[in-house]
Amino acid sequence: MAELVPDTVSLAGVVLAGGASRRMGRDKASLPIPGLSQASNPTTMVERMVDILSQRCDPILVMAAQGQPLPALQARVLRDELRGLGPLPATGRALRAAGAAGARLAFVCAVDMPFLAVELIDDLTRRAVETGAEVVLPWDGQDHYLAAVYRTDLADRVDALVAAGERKMRSLVDSSDTQRIVTLDSRDAKSLTNVNTEADLRTLVRA
Repeated sequence: MAELVPDTVSLAGVVLAGGASRRMGRDKASLPIPGLSQASNPTTMVERMVDILSQRCDPILVMAAQGQPLPALQARVLRDELRGLGPLPATGRALRAAGAAGARLAFVCAVDMPFLAVELIDDLTRRAVETGAEVVLPWDGQDHYLAAVYRTDLADRVDALVAAGERKMRSLVDSSDTQRIVTLDSRDAKSLTNVNTEADLRTLVRA
């Protein structure tokens, strides 16, 4: 069993909720989760992610698009300054805000991972503390950039990458001291699954 994140670790949580959701055909953040929602009190994807991260992280930051409707959240909501630039600029802004709030590390994730396990957050954070790595991410045959721990002092590097025209998270990971944790367990697979369609979500709920 994974150990809890040490009390001495200042870990912020970041949910990237402002994506275009093209394959979903509707805003993922506001999508109700079957089995967790009731007609009178729906649990949306963004509420679910905030709830998961709040078990390990403080503060919680939600990066949203301009004008994007969101339910009331126990989190600080920051709006994208420009739309359609991808996750890298949003991550940089969130890392800067997390650092200003006193956090040395931030767990950054996508809004569409409703079965993310807090034990994964623990494992990644512990590796970051033990190694001093700038980035620690899960690897299961591919890198999971949006389920990873980043040092908040990477904000300036992100700004420089964005100014140079970079938009992909890989550019940050490739230019940083990065550690990878191999996650091949079936429980990890569910935890790291992104929901791209409503059918994906129904399948994941049944799994």
